[in-house]
Amino acid sequence: MPNHYLYCLESVATESALHRSAILPALETLASQYGITNIYKTCESIEEFEESISTLLYEDRHFKDYQILYLVFEGRSNELKIDNYYYSFEEIAEFFEGKLKGKIVHFANTLSLDLEEETFQYFLDVTGAKALSGYTNHVPILSTVLDNLYFSLSEEHDDVIELTEALFDKQYNLATSLGFRLYY
Repeated sequence: MPNHYLYCLESVATESALHRSAILPALETLASQYGITNIYKTCESIEEFEESISTLLYEDRHFKDYQILYLVFEGRSNELKIDNYYYSFEEIAEFFEGKLKGKIVHFANTLSLDLEEETFQYFLDVTGAKALSGYTNHVPILSTVLDNLYFSLSEEHDDVIELTEALFDKQYNLATSLGFRLYY
């Protein structure tokens, strides 16, 4: 199977917060240990979010090779927090309208992902994404260890159910304690 790309977009309060990001070392590990090419961007505002997404969708010549969009945002179950404002999953889906065919949108555990069927189904229908995944439980550690395993397993498993089963086979306790969820 060819190497897929991963696109990570992290919400930061200020550009100086970038230097304290726990995501960057995890992405470096992902590249060196698992050989997964990844692109990392930050955004401080909804305008930067929109600009990053537009650049990814319309200017990145490797967009077809991206298998996972990894979003590191705070928020609550149906809303992402960007620059101290909350945006619903329905609003976020409209940014990606019809553009995510066959892709997985994965959230770090900085956002509790506990969606009702109507919400996740709307997101999947509007975006065309293959699946939405993330975690329901707030724990004091960042989910990067499990995220990296999940991303590496996605190189081996195209089917999201097989991917999830493989993740639980390898790290059942961690996946359960973080409350891993897959919506497809």
